[in-house]
Amino acid sequence: MNELLQQETERLVRSWSRHDAAMLRDYLVADVEDPRLNVQSILTRHFLLHAIFGERFAELMDAELRFAVTMNWLLQTAREIIGAEDWQAIAAGLDSGADNAEGVALPAFLRALYSSLPASAGGLTVPDYLGQFLRIAGAGRGTAVLSPSVLDTFMALWRAALAPETAPNRTAVLEPACGSANDYRYLEACGLARFLDYTGFDLCEANVANARKLFPAARFEVGNAFAIAGPDRAFDYAYVHDLFEHLSPAGLEAAVAEVCRVTRLGLCIGCFQMDEIEEHVVRPVDDYHVNTLSLERTLELFAGHGFTGEAIHIGTFLRLRFGCERTHNPNAYTLILGSRTAAEC
Repeated sequence: MNELLQQETERLVRSWSRHDAAMLRDYLVADVEDPRLNVQSILTRHFLLHAIFGERFAELMDAELRFAVTMNWLLQTAREIIGAEDWQAIAAGLDSGADNAEGVALPAFLRALYSSLPASAGGLTVPDYLGQFLRIAGAGRGTAVLSPSVLDTFMALWRAALAPETAPNRTAVLEPACGSANDYRYLEACGLARFLDYTGFDLCEANVANARKLFPAARFEVGNAFAIAGPDRAFDYAYVHDLFEHLSPAGLEAAVAEVCRVTRLGLCIGCFQMDEIEEHVVRPVDDYHVNTLSLERTLELFAGHGFTGEAIHIGTFLRLRFGCERTHNPNAYTLILGSRTAAEC
């Protein structure tokens, strides 16, 4: 590793070491970042499910995305309304098929879902999670947050769906910048982790200690995306969330090169700050960066290392697929990329 990347590594370690372990444990796993309802986390799980099982669980995947759209609408609405009476009005409006409940617009996707639940997906019954939330909130309980019983709806469904499945060979998966097992905890919760030979690494020792404490049987290491431990093509797949925006241009190039070097088949890249602009907007902030990445330049960078595929703008995806016009982050993109070498074999 060259001197500039070593200095950047030291700055990043210094930045994260300011936070205590308890804060890091709960960081990025609540509210709209909760992997149970965060669309980019769900797309990552679907990426892995598709890699292992193909199209077998397509119906359940679609139902889970509808769940995420609904949960995010409820969270946003909870910030705007007063209390139990408002939720009661929303329930009454949905019961009557109205498109408005005392000033709260009821979007078409929500009305359609309300009338369809409970529903069948992939041979399983999706319970009436929307009605359950409204009953709890309308009674004056849990009006500001979603209850665990609602949030865990699809964790239970995936466990049931995957319980009879077997995998003779586990799929090797790498997660750089894994945090305190932020996403891995829901790979475990939904029953997917047992199909994976998973490795997560993070620069922050406190994150790694948290992850090991939560999941002592899993593999978590202190590691650096600028110099990943492991031979070429050591992992079948890799996924990365919210890392590349925090790196210098040189750091971005080094980290992309390393992730591509150690990955054999495919990548799922979640970006929280990306736009269809000509060049990256580089913003140093204290010891790290908060850049806006150029979609075109980022795709070119991965293509230069043999990985091409599709870019999913989360807001557009939700609007076109579900008719959802609201998203908490208009700059969120997920890249689904495959190795050209693997495709040619």
